Amino acid sequence: MFARRTASRIAAIIGGTAMLAATLAACGSASGSGSTTISLLAGGNDPVNTKFANDLATAFQKENPSITVKVETRPGGTDGDNLIKTRLSTGEMNDVFLYNSGSLFQALHPDSQLQPLTDEPWAKDLTDDFKKTVSTDKGLYGAPWGTTFDGGIMYNKKVYAKLGLSVPKTWDEFISNSEKIKAAGITPVIQSYGDTWTSQLFVLADFANISAQNPNWASDYTNNKAKYSNPPALAGFTHTREIFDKGLMNKDYASLTNVNALKMLATGKGAQYPMITSVIGNVVQSNPDQVNDIGYFAMPADSGDPHATVWAAFGAYIPKSTTDDKLAAAKKLVAFINSAKGCDIQNSVGTPAGPFATSACKVPDSAPALVKDELKYQDAKKTGLALEFLSPIKGPNLEKILIQVGSGISTDKEGAALYDQDVKAQAQQLGIKGW
Repeated sequence: MFARRTASRIAAIIGGTAMLAATLAACGSASGSGSTTISLLAGGNDPVNTKFANDLATAFQKENPSITVKVETRPGGTDGDNLIKTRLSTGEMNDVFLYNSGSLFQALHPDSQLQPLTDEPWAKDLTDDFKKTVSTDKGLYGAPWGTTFDGGIMYNKKVYAKLGLSVPKTWDEFISNSEKIKAAGITPVIQSYGDTWTSQLFVLADFANISAQNPNWASDYTNNKAKYSNPPALAGFTHTREIFDKGLMNKDYASLTNVNALKMLATGKGAQYPMITSVIGNVVQSNPDQVNDIGYFAMPADSGDPHATVWAAFGAYIPKSTTDDKLAAAKKLVAFINSAKGCDIQNSVGTPAGPFATSACKVPDSAPALVKDELKYQDAKKTGLALEFLSPIKGPNLEKILIQVGSGISTDKEGAALYDQDVKAQAQQLGIKGW
């Protein structure tokens, strides 16, 4: 899934090598009267996930000296998914575990394997978007950790100010801005097909606009009733091709990497970059003095009412196998994540890439400027979840197909038709009914 691959990239951006599992001893002996020991499975074994789990356990134990938290790390990607599914099915899962939300969460069979958390006090503070990603018809099962991030257009605010441009709301306005930028001798739209995953943003980041037009599109898509070959979903393919046809891209689009594209954006050599905001941590490292020169706006919409496409925060869960003598402590740990101190830990681990999924946590004033741009869409309730949080189906060849479209090899309709076939094959492989 795109979000899972993104999570590993975020870890790589912030840097470091994988760490081994760590066990934290409590301030006092766990064998003492009234003491409890619970285990926490981190969200991965990369530096960011490991640090968050360890810092969380240390701070929680300080507040709750009678509870010992043992931290264990796990692999990322498919290996980590399989470990979690195996432990859940065998009743050997840690008392609390950190994992993805959305379709990967749904694959865990939450109604039969996870502890419902619907009535916990912190649940009232969650955004509606996040609730959808950790819930079934029977209840809510997860608390958020980490910030959300958005897909759309990252842009250089200084270039916009110099040329007197306003944030575009329609696609025509976006093209008009791009042509003015080109006339000024600056690359209007940066593309970085050297990292193939980056080719997908005109499609993936447009999904909130599709949902705004048709709230049932995701379920229709899952049930083989909606196609990318037809409007409104065709728009992302059309826009990918139009940027190429009008010569609005950098000449080295085929080889440029995401890292160098961000440097190009930060220095003003390029003005606009279709991207996910999670990569802002890279700019913090490479161009710290230019971080706040970069802003964000949602993918322009033909309606003139653009919505920001949101990649949801990750989730903290309690399995049903957690025994009664440990359940209260496990719930305390989950609640602590969204307490004032838990929020501080989340802000300290890495660069916030977007708003939080709970009103209990606030983005710090030191957050990059583009996060404040994202908050405007959340405050105005002009957001929508990325498709991968609403449907289990994502064809594996989207990035390659969009490189063909974005390089002028395939038309928008040809690319969309190819992707519809890719989606069909994936749906059949997953055994989804109606395909």
